[in-house]
Amino acid sequence: MANLFDEANAPEGEPTEIVVGDYISWKRSDLVADYPTASHSAEYVARITGGGSNEIKFSAAERSTYYWFEVDSDTSAAFSPGRYHWQLEITQTSTGNRLVVDRGEFTAVVDLDENQSDPRTHAEIMLNKIESVLENRADGDINSYAIAGRSLTKMTPEELMKWRDAYRQEVTAHRRKMDIKRGKKGRATILARFV
Repeated sequence: MANLFDEANAPEGEPTEIVVGDYISWKRSDLVADYPTASHSAEYVARITGGGSNEIKFSAAERSTYYWFEVDSDTSAAFSPGRYHWQLEITQTSTGNRLVVDRGEFTAVVDLDENQSDPRTHAEIMLNKIESVLENRADGDINSYAIAGRSLTKMTPEELMKWRDAYRQEVTAHRRKMDIKRGKKGRATILARFV
């Protein structure tokens, strides 16, 4: 593994997942032919899913053969965990005109060094909650009631099982993805032998 603190080892392209509080760097060399660094600048703008007023910006350091982006640990420590949407903007230095040339997403995950951080995905959290409700619910449980003109309706066991099954699939898919990322074979791995 290369030393990722070294600019020369920065990966090509944006990260898809970061740990809050980590140092991050990457480069984009594919832009230089059309947008030379001598006459253009590049900047990422990101916002967490669900909106909010906080906009995150990453400006590039222009090199002759690539745009290099880095985010220090103090800056990424301020990110809220969640899914972010980004756009890459190129600005023509002479005119100040700007173009959005790329868009994408990344996920900021919790740092396990932080107290009370929960490393589970949303699907794992929801699956645990639904299974807990199903385990503690009796078949004759009241599904709705009213007090002082206000009413509350609970999900039926069938509805809860439908949601449980959906979240189970999502958790299983996530675990398979993590296994593949770590080079492990999963149940979905297809093996073939040619004779």
